Amino acid sequence: MCLFQYDDDPEPEERVPAGPLYVPVRPGGPEVVVRLFRTPVGARTTVGFTSPDRLVATLGAEQPWIRLSEAALRSMGEPLGVFLLTTDPTFTAPAVALAPPVTTALPEESPVAARIA
Repeated sequence: MCLFQYDDDPEPEERVPAGPLYVPVRPGGPEVVVRLFRTPVGARTTVGFTSPDRLVATLGAEQPWIRLSEAALRSMGEPLGVFLLTTDPTFTAPAVALAPPVTTALPEESPVAARIA
C-alpha cells in the first residue's frame, strides 16, 4: 500500500471522512426521507454538502435538509443498493417542465380514421 498521494492521482486511496454533512431531504409526513440523486452517467448516489451555503447554491433556498454524518448517510443508502456518496456537487440540470400532450386529428380519408369510426 502506498502512503503517498501524487497530484495526478484521480482520488485518494483511502476514504477520508467528510464530517457532518448537510443532506437534502423530502418531507414524508411526520418524518423526512433522504433524497437520492443520479450522477451524469446514471448511477444512483446519496448527496451531502459541507455547508448550508453550498446546498443552497446548488439546490435552492427552499430545499429542506438535515445534518448527518458521512457514515450515517452511507448506511442509509446501502440497503437501497446506493453505495456512492457525492459531496458538494455543483452542477445540476434545470427542472424539467412538463409539456402539454400533443394531439393531432387524423384526416378523414385516412385508413386509420376509417377503422376508428
